Amino acid sequence: MQTNGTKRNRRRDGFTLLEILVVVAIIALLAAFVVPSLIGVQGKQEIKLTEALISNSGPIAMAIDTFRLDVGRYPKELSELTQTPDDEEEAKKWSGPYIKDPTKLKDAWTHDIKYEAPGKVNEGFYDLWSMGPNGQDGDDDDITNYTKQ
Repeated sequence: MQTNGTKRNRRRDGFTLLEILVVVAIIALLAAFVVPSLIGVQGKQEIKLTEALISNSGPIAMAIDTFRLDVGRYPKELSELTQTPDDEEEAKKWSGPYIKDPTKLKDAWTHDIKYEAPGKVNEGFYDLWSMGPNGQDGDDDDITNYTKQ
C-alpha cells in the first residue's frame, strides 16, 4: 500500500508539450493584433512630428524668421541657420546659430527638410517641405508649410 501512496504524492515537474504550445499560440495571437496597430501609431506620430517641425509656427520657421529679422533677408539655404554667412556685412548682423544642431533640419525619416526662398507657392515668403515617408519629392505624401493644390 505504500507504493500507492507514493504515486499520489508525486510532484509534477514542468509543463507538458501541449500546455507550452497553447501558451505560445495565445501569445502569437495577441501579437498579431497588437503589432500592426503599434506600427500604424508610429507612422502617424512621425507625420505629426514632421508637420509640427515645418509648420509656420514650428522651430525651423521661427529660426528662419529670426534670421530674416537679424540679417534683413531670408536665408538662401537652411545651412545659413547654423553657419555664419560668408559676407562680412551679413556676418556682423548674424546672431546665430539659429538652430544649434544641424540634424534638427531633418524630418522624422531622416530626410533633409527642403527649403526655397522666395517660395513658389508662398510668394514673397518661403516654402518648407518634407518628402514624407517614402522619400520621393513632389508626390501626395509630401508634408508642406503650405496648402497643396
